[in-house]
Amino acid sequence: MKNSLIILLITVSLISCKKETVQENLNTVVYYNGDILTMKSDKPIYVEALVSKDDTISYIGDAKTAMQIAGAGYQIVDLKGKTLLPGLIDAHAHFAAFSAQAIGAQILPPPDARAKDIPTLLNILKKWNTPENRALTGWVFGMGFDDSVLEEKRFPTKHDLDQVSTEFPIMIIHISGHFSVVNSKGLEQLGITSKTEEPEGGIIRREKDNEPNGVLEELAAIPHMLAALSPVNKEAEDLFFEAGQRMALSYGYTTAHEGRAMQNHDMLVDAAESGKLKLDVVSYVDYLFADKYMNSIWNSKSYINHYRIGGMKITLDGSPQGRTAWRTQPYLLPPDGADKKYSGYPAIPEDSVVASLYEKGFKNDWQILTHANGDAAMDQMIRTMKPAIDKYGNTNRRNVLIHGQYIREDQLDSFKELDVIASLFPLHTFYWGDWHKEIIGDSLGNKISPTKTALDKGLKITIHTDAPVALPNLMRMVGISVERKSRSGQVIGPNEKITAYQALQAITSWSAYQHFEEDTKGTLEVGKLADMIIVDNNPLKVSIEEIKNITVLETIKEGISVYKK
Repeated sequence: MKNSLIILLITVSLISCKKETVQENLNTVVYYNGDILTMKSDKPIYVEALVSKDDTISYIGDAKTAMQIAGAGYQIVDLKGKTLLPGLIDAHAHFAAFSAQAIGAQILPPPDARAKDIPTLLNILKKWNTPENRALTGWVFGMGFDDSVLEEKRFPTKHDLDQVSTEFPIMIIHISGHFSVVNSKGLEQLGITSKTEEPEGGIIRREKDNEPNGVLEELAAIPHMLAALSPVNKEAEDLFFEAGQRMALSYGYTTAHEGRAMQNHDMLVDAAESGKLKLDVVSYVDYLFADKYMNSIWNSKSYINHYRIGGMKITLDGSPQGRTAWRTQPYLLPPDGADKKYSGYPAIPEDSVVASLYEKGFKNDWQILTHANGDAAMDQMIRTMKPAIDKYGNTNRRNVLIHGQYIREDQLDSFKELDVIASLFPLHTFYWGDWHKEIIGDSLGNKISPTKTALDKGLKITIHTDAPVALPNLMRMVGISVERKSRSGQVIGPNEKITAYQALQAITSWSAYQHFEEDTKGTLEVGKLADMIIVDNNPLKVSIEEIKNITVLETIKEGISVYKK
C-alpha cells in the first residue's frame, strides 16, 4: 500500500510541469502517511489524507482522491507515522502574560524549573539580575514560585528578596497569579507603607509593627503586577511579544485566550494592527475595564488581524492553592496570620454589585466568564446570575465558569440548569493535588476538578492550563486529565478520570464551541480553517503515562507553518 501511494504521489506531481500551474498550487498541501485524527465525532475517526488549500481544508479522505483533487504542483507533507490533529484551543489562559513567563527569572518548582527552596529561588533571581534584563521593565522579576512546594512551606518575604538586591525593585509572582512578593525597594516604588490601606478584595500582609512584609494578595497585588511586567520601550515590547507568542506556538496553540484583559488589551491591539499575530487571540475584558473597551470594534465574533474581544470577565474570589478561594468551610491549614475559622474571602463582597455586573453583561448580550474557585464564590455566582437569566433569557449565551476547583455536586446541577459551561482545571491534580488534601482534607481533595462527574451530569465542559499559572503545555494537560496523579504519585480522584479522547475534545471541538467558533475550528473538516498540529505520538495509542510527554513538532495556522521544533 505504501509503495503504491509513493508511485501515485510521483505520478500526480509530474502530470504537469508548467511553471504557472506549479505556482497556482503552491498553497495546496497534501498531508498523508500518518494518523490523521479528525475529532469530528464522539468516537475517533481517522482519514488517510488531508488537503489544505490556502487557509482552509479542502478535502479529507482517502489518499488517492486527495492527490487527484490537489492537482499538479502541490506540496507534500509525509507525516512519517506522526499524528495530525486540529490546532489546540486553550479554554482559559492569560496569553498576554506568556511573555513574562518566557523571559523572566525561571522560578517555577521542579519539574518545570529548579526553584525547590528559597535559597535556590534567590540564586536564580541573582543570576537573572543583570543590567540587560533589568532594562526590559526596570524591575527584577520572575513568575511561578510555589509556597506549597518550596521546602520551607512559606512565602518568601521582602527580607528574603532584599538578599538579592536593595538597590533595584524586585517582584516575584506566585504560581497562582494571585499573589506577588516585592522587596523593600519594590514597596517603596509602589508607595506601599505601614499607612497604606488595604483595597477591597485584597490583603497587604504585615509584620508586628504594621510594616508590610512584602507579600501582597489578590487586589493588593494584581494591579501592581503590570508595573513590574510591562516592557519600557518598543524594543523590549517586541522582544516580550515574540517570546510569548513563540511559547504558545511551540505548545500547539492556534487560538490563544487572554482571560483577564486590562491595560494589556492595548498591547494586543498593537500586535494585531502591526501584523505581529501568527495565531488567533480572543480576550475577555475585566469588568473594571468593560466601559473602556467593550464598545470598541474589537468586541466581535470576527477577528481583526487575528484579534478580538469575546466577552467580559468577572472574578469572584482567589486561588485555592494560595488559600484565597472563598469557601463555606474553614481551611484545615490556614495561611500565616489567619485564625482557625479562616475560609478565604470574596473579591466582590456585595451581591448587589455582582448582580449588577451580570445585569450589564446580559443586557448587552456579552458572553460572561466568571472566575470562582471556592464553593462560597460559586454560591454567589449562582444566586446573582439567576435574576439576569430570568429577566433577559439564556438562549445560546455560553457563559462560562472558570476553574470551579472546589465545586459541589449540587452546584454542578445548578450550572447545568443555568446552561453554564464548566471550564475546569485538572492540572491541579498534578501540581497541587497533595497540597489540596492538606488544606481541605482527603475526601474533598479527591473531588477537585470533577471532570467525569460534570460530563456524567450532562454539562458542557472544557479544560484549561490557566498559563502562566502552569506552563501552557496542553499535551501535559491531556495526560494529567487522564492520569490524575499528583507530584507524589497519588491518584487524585480516580473516579474523575476522563479518556484521552475526551481530553482532546476539551481542547479542540469543545473549546471551539465555548468560543462560538465551532463552525471554523476544533475539527478537521472540509471548509474549516487549516489550523493543525503535528505531534510525535498519538495520544490515543501510547500508554496513559506517556501522553503528558507528547511533543508538538509543527504548528500550522490557516495553512501556514508558524512553528517547527
